[in-house]
Formats: sequence, C-alpha cells, structure tokens
Amino acid sequence: MLEVLNLEKTYGEGETKVKALQNINFTVRRGEFMLIVGSSGSGKTTLLNMIGLLDRPTRGKVIIDGVDTTALNDNDLSAFRNSKLGFIFQFSNLLPDLTVLENVVLPRKIQGTLAGAEDEARQLLKTVGLESQVDKFANKVSGGQAQRAAITRSLINKPAVVLADEPTGSLDSVSAEMTVQLLKSLNRKLNQTFIIVTHDRPQFGDVDKIITVKDGRIVEGELEANQP
Repeated sequence: MLEVLNLEKTYGEGETKVKALQNINFTVRRGEFMLIVGSSGSGKTTLLNMIGLLDRPTRGKVIIDGVDTTALNDNDLSAFRNSKLGFIFQFSNLLPDLTVLENVVLPRKIQGTLAGAEDEARQLLKTVGLESQVDKFANKVSGGQAQRAAITRSLINKPAVVLADEPTGSLDSVSAEMTVQLLKSLNRKLNQTFIIVTHDRPQFGDVDKIITVKDGRIVEGELEANQP
C-alpha cells in the first residue's frame, strides 16, 4: 500500500541548512494500523507531510498504491491526494457554517463525484454514532463528536491510506479513548489503513506496527507492536 524509499527532506542552504529527514525507509501493508512516534521536533510531522503529499521530499520516493507520487506534477499530485488519502488533524477543522453532513460530503464535492455521496456519508456517520447529529452545524457539536465527524470525512473518498496527526491531542481523556477505539474499529471493519503520528504511544495499545523517529531518522526500524 505504501513504500517510503530513501526519503530525505532538507530545509535552507549553507549555514542554515537543516536535514529534517534522513534515509527514511519503511513499508505499510493494506489494512495495517501503524504509529509514528517521537518527541517534539523529531521529524515525525514532517514525515507525515511527506507521506501526505503536502510537501515534496528533497530526495527519495513515496509510492502509494503502486504510484510513484514524486513523479507527479502539481495538478496530478493534488488530484491524487484528494482521491487516495484521508486526513485527520489534532483539531477537527470542520467548517462551522456547514452542517456535520455537509462537512463530511465536502471532499466528494471537491472531487466532483457527488453522486451517492450524501447517502454514503449518512451511513458512515451512523457507523461512528453520529446519525442524530447530521443536520447540526459543526460548531454546535461537542469536541469528541466533531473529531468523529472529521474521521468520517477522512473516509468518504474510500482512501488508500488515512493519515492522522495527533488525532486525540485536543480531546479530554474520555473522548480520546473513544476516538482511539473508533479508529481501531474502523481499521478492522473497513480494512482501512491508518498511519497515526502520536506522542502518546501507550494510549493506542496494541497496533500492527510502530516506527520511532529521532533527529529525522528512524531509530528503531520497523517494529511489530507485539515485540518487546
């Protein structure tokens, strides 16, 4: 599903040159639930931005669903990102003047594939327990409900991979636990691939794979989560 090969990212030049990522290599199989962990400034969010095609690498390749994304021009890259990737952020980033349903359907509207989108969105919202919130404006639901709506929005295009950057970071402990369990449930039910950046590794319990990033490098290689 995903191959990251010899990935590097450098910012600046000369004395201001900073290597944010160096020699990053890993693979993710379809349906895996993977964590990227590391301290603040380790490079884990930069790595997620590379995988999410939000920034281009200085060197190396990101291959998603068999496509070498580094070979795509900007227009093709944008279209590929919208169709193949889903995003969840620390804050839900819902548009307050749209309803929950309208927020979830938005990626399909951008993609220009609205046929059947509303029915699919309603079904997904039912799956995450938000069927009673579909017509509420986004600023009228709780933080936990808003994050569930954001998770639903990330799934509406049936992405190859969902990328989440600290998805529980803005939630209270109860909502955070509910969000973790929801992500794991969707991973199993939909065979959906998730890659999650977090500073709170224990919160996620057993997962398929973990990589640890420090100073822009993977320091523990690819770890199966059930290994000590």
